[in-house]
Amino acid sequence: MDRIEVITSVERRRKHSLAEKERLAMAAAAPGANVVEIARAAGVDPSLVYRWRRALSAAPLISSELDTRDAPTFVPLTIAPPAPAPASESAPSMITIEFAGGARMKIEGAPDAKILASVIGALSKAER
Repeated sequence: MDRIEVITSVERRRKHSLAEKERLAMAAAAPGANVVEIARAAGVDPSLVYRWRRALSAAPLISSELDTRDAPTFVPLTIAPPAPAPASESAPSMITIEFAGGARMKIEGAPDAKILASVIGALSKAER
């Protein structure tokens, strides 16, 4: 250990310098870093290290070490309405329904399902 801190007063809160906060936050942000071990070695609670790391990442860059990070970039975004579906180039579909009484119904295209069901129901009842 490089330093030993002796607290002789009743005061429970310690003041940490910005440089110390930056040093611990940068150490915690390193790939593979263990925040609990870093905090234990510095004699602080791990929640402080997380708080400092979050606060320093949201604050404007101060330290020369923080200046080397890639700053996020924002790209303008425009939301356009969805493009219409391409028209089908296949031949139109046709359905022929032959009822028991001999009646026939020819349907071309894509009819509405509710209307088709009501027409078939009406024709089925009329044959009985």
